Amino acid sequence: MPRTRRLRSDFNLGAGQAEADPLLSEAFYESGDYRAIRSRRDPRCFVVARTGAGKSAALTHLEEEFPGKVIRIAPQDLSLPYITDIQAVKYLDQLNVRLDLFFEALWKHVLLVEIIRHRYSVDSPVAKQNFLQTLVEKISRDPGKREALKYLEEFEGKFWCETDQRVREIVDKFERSVERNAGTDLGWNRRAGDLGGNRPAALDKDRAEEADYYQRIVNETQLARLNKMISVLNEDIIDSPQNAVYVIIDDLDTQWVDERLSNDLVRCLFSAVLSLKRVQNLKVLVALRTNIFEKIDFGQRGAQGEKFRSLVLNMKWTRSDLREMLDERARAAGREAGLEIDSISDVIPHTNTRRGDPINHIFDRTLLRPRDAISYLNECFSSAIDGGSRLTWEDISGAERAYSSDRLLALRDEWGPSYPGIMDAFEVFRGCPYPMTKLEFQSYLDEVMLLPAKRHFEGVEWVELLSKDMWNSGNGKLEWIKVYKPLIALFFNFGFIGCREGRSSEALYAHDEPDYVDHDMKFTPDCQFFIHPAFHCALDIQIAESERRRLSLHHH
Repeated sequence: MPRTRRLRSDFNLGAGQAEADPLLSEAFYESGDYRAIRSRRDPRCFVVARTGAGKSAALTHLEEEFPGKVIRIAPQDLSLPYITDIQAVKYLDQLNVRLDLFFEALWKHVLLVEIIRHRYSVDSPVAKQNFLQTLVEKISRDPGKREALKYLEEFEGKFWCETDQRVREIVDKFERSVERNAGTDLGWNRRAGDLGGNRPAALDKDRAEEADYYQRIVNETQLARLNKMISVLNEDIIDSPQNAVYVIIDDLDTQWVDERLSNDLVRCLFSAVLSLKRVQNLKVLVALRTNIFEKIDFGQRGAQGEKFRSLVLNMKWTRSDLREMLDERARAAGREAGLEIDSISDVIPHTNTRRGDPINHIFDRTLLRPRDAISYLNECFSSAIDGGSRLTWEDISGAERAYSSDRLLALRDEWGPSYPGIMDAFEVFRGCPYPMTKLEFQSYLDEVMLLPAKRHFEGVEWVELLSKDMWNSGNGKLEWIKVYKPLIALFFNFGFIGCREGRSSEALYAHDEPDYVDHDMKFTPDCQFFIHPAFHCALDIQIAESERRRLSLHHH
């Protein structure tokens, strides 16, 4: 078809969200990260990324690439709020009884049963009976494995139920077990979260003895046969590459990481995934957003945080990866629209000496994530003025304000649940210069620290926490880095601000060097601070003439 065909206003590169993306199947770009996710040899199983970085797209594509080989467990099916609300769990937690063994056993059970149901299509009592019979015959010579199977029979009433029903069954059983072992009906008061009824004589002692008593009960309720069942899974159920399976748990939600109990639950889910790594033909993938992952305290209660961190795949994109992803999408969108398009270069303006390379111009205004780049270009296509065969530079600059406002709102949506009122903090920087000197930046940070004095500001707690050194300093001399670093680190990790050492180097953002702000020596007297270009139009940032010239030279 001739290249002169015009782009219609409905031409676009698909959607930024995987679940609403019509081009995902035919225009999926296989990055190195995706190949790591797919590879059963790659041990990394915790997929951590910012919103919009392509986690869900990668996992959706995995399902399409391996039909019938992927089990997806929705986070809401794990019933985390139900577990943390059970009064037995709350009471034992108040006594500082460690519930890790119970929580880990719970997740192992959920994962085991999901895999078995999938492998043998267990969806009724008859199907379960057939599966057990087949398995018993297979392992009849191994008494240890036969014993492990009895464990599954204990749950026969709920075996084919939905995941959340099975989770609730186990938790309720645990609550009854604690009562039974205490030798009395403890009468959990479900409203007050306290013990009613008769306390056994053994518990009429101090809290430490009571905690010790219950700790022994919890330790005994650890389902010992579970680990043997994992061996059965490895050697007898998914015992060949033909039966290989992936399990996906995508995007654990913020509300479950707010409380410490929920933190323990998620951490124990990670431990259960770790113990299933010895099953050769299985890969369990847990995907969650960076801000959620950072809240999980793997170091507490003796857990070995470095073990988990070595299994994390941090999804990141280079400019060349993003460009190839856009090429794939442009080709697919072209086929859809009846246009012959070989790459994204065919539908954007040519590079010129005054403006530079349009793709770099766009990438400079993204946090180097697919969703940002797709959103910007889609905005350009929908607001293009003359409907020619390619976009013009005017289309790109004309689309920037709408795109920028959209990105600022997306940043608020991403971090708002953890940092209420964050939009008020962003607004403090409206009209600020680009770049800011250290002193100028300090004055804006001071303003953020004063936000709790505003009526109706929702983020009093986090602002006071991050600015406590300012208020606790008394009349002593303030150490600049100690006072301002917590807020700087927050805005830097968001991708909202960047830093530059001296005037010769480049401004660096979190996607360039994530741990940049960890090094105090970077904050020299002549360092400068920048609001990320993605948010310039939305916040009316004032670019200094010297910086405009510098950027112009840089593009050439």
